[in-house]
Amino acid sequence: MERFNLRKLSELKVRKQYQIEITFAALENLNDSKDINSAWENIRENFKSSAKEFPGLYKLKQHEPWCDDECSPFLEKRKQAKKQWLQDNLNNVRHEASRHFRNKHNEYLKAKID
Repeated sequence: MERFNLRKLSELKVRKQYQIEITFAALENLNDSKDINSAWENIRENFKSSAKEFPGLYKLKQHEPWCDDECSPFLEKRKQAKKQWLQDNLNNVRHEASRHFRNKHNEYLKAKID
């Protein structure tokens, strides 16, 4: 338990230092640029350079070596199917909730009239 707390404490210190580094870099470059796009590019570069100095905060996700361009259509097809399934479920739940609310409102009005 004590080891976990020490590790958590050191992670918090690194995070805090990272936040300070990003804030100062962003503030320095924000005053230099007049254009919003160049300001955003400066901020983005500051994030990237600061992240390289603190490698413990962000680990790159390793992609599968066997996943190539032939897999892309299947991934896209799966993503579209998930979106469609979620949309269908959302519509069903929305209709069911609306029906329930409408019935409850009608019951309330009938009770109020009586």
